[in-house]
Amino acid sequence: MTHPVLIAPSILSADFARLGEEVRAIDEAGADWIHVDVMDGHFVPNITIGPAVVKALRPHTAKIFDVHLMIAPVDPFLDDFAAAGSDIITVHQEAGPHLHRTVQRIKALGKKAGVSLNPATPAKTLDYILEEIDLVLVMSVNPGFGGQSFIESQLRKIEAIRKMIDKLGKPIDLQVDGGVDKATAPRVIAAGANVLVAGTATFRGGPGAYADNIAGLRAGPVEG
Repeated sequence: MTHPVLIAPSILSADFARLGEEVRAIDEAGADWIHVDVMDGHFVPNITIGPAVVKALRPHTAKIFDVHLMIAPVDPFLDDFAAAGSDIITVHQEAGPHLHRTVQRIKALGKKAGVSLNPATPAKTLDYILEEIDLVLVMSVNPGFGGQSFIESQLRKIEAIRKMIDKLGKPIDLQVDGGVDKATAPRVIAAGANVLVAGTATFRGGPGAYADNIAGLRAGPVEG
């Protein structure tokens, strides 16, 4: 089964002094989704942005806001991120003890629900939640900072989750975030991912390069 490849540039690598302009630029350059990395300095070793920034950016694009919450506890903030304009809210499997309840709340807010797995978290942890969600995010670096190198073992995890999704037969997106560039993107796509998060690889070279950067990521597996 083939899956159209979607590119979700991570604004973590954008110029934070010009975030609205950067979001408009990647929209015009062909981004499918806008990936928003939210970090709390507790669950991950970095602090980024909160609901107020998501709300401020919302008027700058009609594209899907794909909001990745790397925060714990996460439940107290779901309503605020939904109200700010998130379309997809992804939480970490590792961020709290009651993942099913968290997913239920996201759905009750009228949003799509995603679950993210850190590099050491096995695919098997999705066994009893997969049918409830809309997206799985495989972290191919340890979350917290942009610009890290791709962790090779995650290719096997992507393949395993793709099989799980296809067996279930539901339209669940399989997203990969971390070290995705022109070299790793074809391998990630070949393993079964259909949504690529790319920060450094999208924003490298400034606004004039964004369209070519996004097109290069979307190219997919090289025919051999």
